[in-house]
Amino acid sequence: MAVIVKYVVERNGVERMTFTSKKEADAYDKMLDMAESLEQMLTKVDVPLSEQQVESLALEIAKQKDEFLAVLKGAKPPTKQVSSKKEKPATQENVAKLKEA
Repeated sequence: MAVIVKYVVERNGVERMTFTSKKEADAYDKMLDMAESLEQMLTKVDVPLSEQQVESLALEIAKQKDEFLAVLKGAKPPTKQVSSKKEKPATQENVAKLKEA
């Protein structure tokens, strides 16, 4: 019998993702913290956005923080669509949960 260690990222009592490494789980949790802070900022902007739009935008900015930071520092934006190579779900279950989130 094998023993498998799983790290679960949970928010407000809801399981968000499951990882096989603590490092990945911590990184995802940090990204969710960042998205939460961005949501608070985005609700204060003078642009009419729905709650769902604010949540989605905050999550995307948090996922692509390095690219956003580079642009804010004066770099040119990437010419092709950026995909997050850092965040790799550990299992098929995580892929399904990521689509739900």
